[in-house]
Amino acid sequence: MRIEKASGKAIKYACMKFHYAKAVPQIRLGYSVFNDANEWCGVVLFSNGANRYIASEFGYVQGQVVELVRVALNGKQNATSQVLAATLRQIKKDAPAVKLIVSYADRNQNHIGIIYQATNWLYLGEYANERGIMLNGKLIHRRSINSKYGTSTLSWLKENVDPKAEVIKGKTKIKYVFPLNKWTKKELSKRAKPYPKKEMEKVA
Repeated sequence: MRIEKASGKAIKYACMKFHYAKAVPQIRLGYSVFNDANEWCGVVLFSNGANRYIASEFGYVQGQVVELVRVALNGKQNATSQVLAATLRQIKKDAPAVKLIVSYADRNQNHIGIIYQATNWLYLGEYANERGIMLNGKLIHRRSINSKYGTSTLSWLKENVDPKAEVIKGKTKIKYVFPLNKWTKKELSKRAKPYPKKEMEKVA
């Protein structure tokens, strides 16, 4: 297996073809993944995070914390945990200023973060998850609305776009972090909780 910097074309194709979100996020670092047969398997992408306060929660400044935003693979890869571990090692080389990586597992997709558990991330808890805003009968991500209108304030949208606009909440997101140095790992280990487990389906 090998990884290399991903091209814009590879990023767009993998996001649209291999990931359920069918959208290309803003990114800071993107890696293409190739298996042992040199077949392209997709991309792993990191961004500065949609939340501008992503770093301050941990006592860092913007740029020292990145968010894992896409693992968009076609199934031809070696174990996905190996792919993720390889990209984490590469970030240390490509962006030495980064101290911490944050990511979320989305219960709306029945995910609990098995890949993060397999690669020894720290679990920090579950948080309210906004799925988006219902606008003119369509559920649209807040970032897309901001990009189009310059704001996603509900009162403004009701007044100027759709009087029936409403925020749609979903199941919680599960927050994981991966420290890239010993000091950060030591500090955040104090906040870490036991990994969540998949809920067993009820049997009638």
